[in-house]
Amino acid sequence: MLHQRTRPLPDAEAFLYPAHVADLLHVTPKTVTRWAQQGLLPHRRTLGGHRRYPAAAIHQLAASPVQEVRVR
Repeated sequence: MLHQRTRPLPDAEAFLYPAHVADLLHVTPKTVTRWAQQGLLPHRRTLGGHRRYPAAAIHQLAASPVQEVRVR
């Protein structure tokens, strides 16, 4: 018997994996994790303890203007 995938609910919020967030923000997945630990990125934890990032917030962040900071 074949299993059919269930479709996500239309009003369900979409979440991204750390690697996808890293690609969108042009950083490494470790940087994404560090930013989440520092409270700089919104995230939720799965039952297994993995972080997932709300797609809408990440896409908004990726589309925002970039301000360059230089370290002396």
